[in-house]
Amino acid sequence: MILAAGVGRRLLPLTNEIPKALIPVGGVPMIERLIRRLRAAGVTEIVVNLFHLGDRIVEFLTSKNRFGLRIECAREAALLDTGGGLKNVAWFFDDSRPFFLHNVDVLSDIDLRALLRFHQAASALATLAVQTRPSSRRLLFDSKGVLCGRETEDGVQWARGPVDGAAPLGFTGIHVIEPAIFPKLTETGAFPIIPTYLRLSREGEKIAAYRADGSYWLDVGSPESLEQARNQPR
Repeated sequence: MILAAGVGRRLLPLTNEIPKALIPVGGVPMIERLIRRLRAAGVTEIVVNLFHLGDRIVEFLTSKNRFGLRIECAREAALLDTGGGLKNVAWFFDDSRPFFLHNVDVLSDIDLRALLRFHQAASALATLAVQTRPSSRRLLFDSKGVLCGRETEDGVQWARGPVDGAAPLGFTGIHVIEPAIFPKLTETGAFPIIPTYLRLSREGEKIAAYRADGSYWLDVGSPESLEQARNQPR
């Protein structure tokens, strides 16, 4: 699943005219760069959630059948956030196989095949690609690499109670998830996924960390990061 519904407020006024997914980096729209990466990792079917300027994205994805993949689009009447957007497309994941969930505005060279192999070996419900780097929203993982909390403006929110030596890691916006998660998504409407992961961890589910230290990663969500991406496209 590609998350492409966002308005891209930090990139205004550019995103008044063009959806963030279609902003070019190195002459290639971000969603095209990501689709090609996913295809190289073995993905054959993709669902894209849409809201802001969704028709422009649909037109781009369907013109000339340029990717040779099954691509479905799921429109949202109102922004559902990551968790709500994922729950809204449960119908797409009907083969019991793990899938990638990836922000459209994340550029990286993280090895997606290695991430998938790690996830399968870990027998996790979800695996999050993380890095040792500064972040205002770091996640905390215990010595076994299992999600146990997160940093917030008000302090640390623990899943089950304080954990000594928990590693604070920056989340990349790249997940691998088992379809078994859908019956466990008891939240409704619009909701973020990280609090849900914390709840699931508290309930005994394994939300694992995949360390992607050393890999290139950039969140193209601001004019400054867009300029950086265009100066050094990967």
